[in-house]
Amino acid sequence: MIEHIERLLKSRIGLDAESVGRSVIERAVRQRMGALGQHDLEGYWTTLGGSPREQQALVEAVVVPETWFFRYPESFNALASLAQERHTQLHGARPLRLISLPCSSGEEPYSIAMTLLDAGFAAEQFRIDALDVSDRVLEQARQGLYGRNSFRGDALAFRERFFDEQATGGFLLAERVRSCVRLRTGNLLDPGLFAGEPGYDFIFCRNLLIYFDRPTQLRVLELLKRQLQEGGTLFIGPAEASLASQNGLQALGRQQTFAFRMASTIPAASLPFRAPGNRTRPAAITAPRPSPPSRPRPVTRTLGAAAPAAVAVDIWTEVAHLANAGRTDEARQRSEQHLQQHGPSAAAYYWLGLICDSAGQGDQACAYYRKAIYLEPQHREALTHLAAHLQAQGDEAGAQRLYRRAQNPEVGEGD
Repeated sequence: MIEHIERLLKSRIGLDAESVGRSVIERAVRQRMGALGQHDLEGYWTTLGGSPREQQALVEAVVVPETWFFRYPESFNALASLAQERHTQLHGARPLRLISLPCSSGEEPYSIAMTLLDAGFAAEQFRIDALDVSDRVLEQARQGLYGRNSFRGDALAFRERFFDEQATGGFLLAERVRSCVRLRTGNLLDPGLFAGEPGYDFIFCRNLLIYFDRPTQLRVLELLKRQLQEGGTLFIGPAEASLASQNGLQALGRQQTFAFRMASTIPAASLPFRAPGNRTRPAAITAPRPSPPSRPRPVTRTLGAAAPAAVAVDIWTEVAHLANAGRTDEARQRSEQHLQQHGPSAAAYYWLGLICDSAGQGDQACAYYRKAIYLEPQHREALTHLAAHLQAQGDEAGAQRLYRRAQNPEVGEGD
C-alpha cells in the first residue's frame, strides 16, 4: 500500500521516494492516520484517494521545509550586484521580475526583497512571485511572523531594520517587505503554471530538483529555462549544479553562489579561466561493498531532535561494520531508522548512497549523495563519490568541479 502512496506523491508533486527515503513517507502516513484517528492502512488509502484535502495534508507532512533568512548569503550578495546590472541593461523600462519556488514559509522571497531594498531599489522597481504547493506554509508566509530558528548565524543586522520583536514572541516582518512579494499556490508539474506569464530575470529554485527522479528533473529544468529571460540568472542548490551544467547552463563563476545562465548568453571573457592540462581519471567505484570514511561523521544538522555526537558516531560505526560484513540490508535498515527517528542527515544519506553503490544501483546512489551534499555542502566523501559517477557518465567538467570542492572547502561551484 505504501507503494501506491508513493506513486500518488510522485504524480502530484513529482516526489521521488528514494530521495527522502521510504521511512520519511511512512512516518508522514502514520502522522496523518493518527490525525484522522485511523488505524488501517487500506482504509487510509481509500480516504486519501477520495480527498484532495487529505492529499494536500499528506504532501505537507512529507515536505518538511528547512529554511531560514539569507540562507547561502553569497547568493544574495551576488543578486544585489546582478540586479543593478540588469536594471541598467533594461534602462528602467520595466520592473525586474523575480520568482522563488518553492518558497516555503517565505524566508527566501522575503530575503530577496530585503536584498533589493538594501541595494537601493524602490519597491516599484521589482516584482517578486513566490510559489509553493503547501497552503499551510504560504499562510505562515502571509502572517510574516517568525521564530528564532528562521534567523541563523551572526549577520543579523537586517532583523533590526526590517522586523519588530513581538511581546508575545517572535519577530514580525515589516509590511513594506511583505508587500513586495506575491504569494500563491503553484505546482511546477502543472503544465499551465506559467501560462500567459512573461519570463523572469532571476529564478530561485534551490534544493527542489534533488527530490525528483531524473526524467522529472529534466522536465522541470527545461520549464525553468523557458521561463528565464534572455540574460537572466537561475539560482539553484549546491547539489544541483552538475545537473545544470549538463543541460545547457553555465555557472557564473562566483564562489558559493550556485548561479547559472544559459551558456550562450555568457560572454566568453567573463568565464573563469581554466588552464589546460592532463588529468588523471580516477577509477569508477567497483568495490563489492562500501568502505567507511576515514572518520565516521556525526550528524551535523537535522530537522528533528539532534542526537548527541557520541551516539551518532556509534550509529555510523555500526552501519560501517554491518556494510563491510556484507549485511547491507541491515545497514540500510539502521540508516533508514535513523532518518525516521531524527530526520534528514548528511551521514544517513551518504551511507544509503554507499549501500546503493554496492548493489549496483547507481542512479539511486547519486540521488542519496546529492541529498547528503544538500545538507552538508562540503561533505568530502559524498562529493568524491558523486564526482566518480559523473566522470563515468562522461561529465568531466562536473566531476572535476566536485573533486575540487572535495579537496578545497573554499572552492565554489563555478571554480
